[in-house]
Amino acid sequence: MTRLIRSLSTPAATSGFSYPDVGATRTRPLPAGYHHLHHEALIGHGPHALASAGAAVTTWAMHRSSGVRVRAGSARAEPGTRVDIALGAGPLRIGVPCEVVWTAYEEDRIGFAYGTLHGHPEIGEESFVVDRRPDGSVWFTVTAFSRPGRWYTRAAGPVVPVLQRAYARHLGRTLRKIAAA
Repeated sequence: MTRLIRSLSTPAATSGFSYPDVGATRTRPLPAGYHHLHHEALIGHGPHALASAGAAVTTWAMHRSSGVRVRAGSARAEPGTRVDIALGAGPLRIGVPCEVVWTAYEEDRIGFAYGTLHGHPEIGEESFVVDRRPDGSVWFTVTAFSRPGRWYTRAAGPVVPVLQRAYARHLGRTLRKIAAA
């Protein structure tokens, strides 16, 4: 693991965003030329569900509880925060460097988006937002646009979007459990 942590902090992995459409998950429409992902999951109802789910999303607890390793430059998501995520296990662990692009800390909407940095296996952006709707229901939404950024994600072809959708569903289930506790 020490080797992985070091590799995530190399100059090649910190040279900036790997895509030009920074912030597009907030402003929409999502840019052309990428695979688009939109997944929603019902988390619960009321202000407690919103507050606990929002806190889990913005303090990295949702990601950590889902089984990924997270190193973040701050305890809570803020624009400019560097986030290094390690997916997989053992020698198959892949480091994914990102930076928080935008945040939402609003009365009925809490979340953030991060964009890929050079060295990430994909190119694009992903947002994680919890919102309370007029009926009091609390929903978690993952919105992303991405395309392969490394030889192995290009070689994986159509498998990558399937894995991304499965991970978004997994995050929704994880967040639902966190909010219910």
